[in-house]
Amino acid sequence: MLAFSIKRIAQALVVMMIIGFIGFAIKHNFGDPVRDLAGERVTPEQRAEIRQQLGLNDPFMVQYIRFLNNAVHGDLGRSFFFKKPALDVIVSKAPATLELVFCSSFIIILLSIPMGIYSAIKPKKMLSRFIMGGSIIGVSIPVFLTAILLIYIFSVELRWLPSFGRGETVDILGWQSGLFTADGLKHLIMPSIALSSIMLPLFIRLIRSEMMEVLETEYVKFAWAKGLRPFRIWLVHAFKNTLLPVITVGGVQLGIMVAFTILTETVFQWQGMGSMFIESVERADTSLMVAYLVMVGFIFVVVNTLVDLVYGLVNPMVRVQGRK
Repeated sequence: MLAFSIKRIAQALVVMMIIGFIGFAIKHNFGDPVRDLAGERVTPEQRAEIRQQLGLNDPFMVQYIRFLNNAVHGDLGRSFFFKKPALDVIVSKAPATLELVFCSSFIIILLSIPMGIYSAIKPKKMLSRFIMGGSIIGVSIPVFLTAILLIYIFSVELRWLPSFGRGETVDILGWQSGLFTADGLKHLIMPSIALSSIMLPLFIRLIRSEMMEVLETEYVKFAWAKGLRPFRIWLVHAFKNTLLPVITVGGVQLGIMVAFTILTETVFQWQGMGSMFIESVERADTSLMVAYLVMVGFIFVVVNTLVDLVYGLVNPMVRVQGRK
């Protein structure tokens, strides 16, 4: 297991270096931050001085090596617009995005498991057909359209829920959270539902297909022959053995959800990392853009590495194949 873990961690480091190179290449070739910082009335000499102070005149490899050295020490550059370290800007916006992803993941787990299991056990029932039909519609509708539809129904017509912002937040050990206030929870409902609509149909169909496959295996048939209770067979013998592919896909989709918050946060004016990234693109704040890309890539890599390690603990065959 130790060799397997070292191999996965080494692969993660290589992937992070590739992500860092791509991000820095984008920073080097995208836009001109000096133009947006200095404005139109600044003389060419003053612009050249600003470029020199920011180190933008150095050769590409010199800037890249400086970027890597700083990144190792937790410095991903300085935001040209906010006038402070880009990592500090991202950390200040992270609670909003992570809370949104957490609540959306909770909705996905809460709904996909019972729906997927029921659809596998009773595939010909009307409710199962309704669930599968709804999942097809859910996959087909883009998240921004779902968000607009929710706003129209619950904010414009029914006036039940607020349509933008995070609402009231409280400081929990430096974490500005809306999970502990009634107003914050009301603001969180629609964005969470909209974001979960991306992955919920996928997980329902995945659990259903894996469950139906496991139900046809010999050990499940033997469990029926032993006279075990149906719920024990369904939950212990069948569902337990569908978790490996679900865990694998879930790790990948968690990172995708972090990236997909851009659309959700834009529609609901949710002040998280996604909306911050859109603003950084509009302002040509390349340091903040690259820092965001590196952080999202870091989340992807960490989650997938942890999934691989958990997968190796659960399934010994993965470790054996890894050694081969």
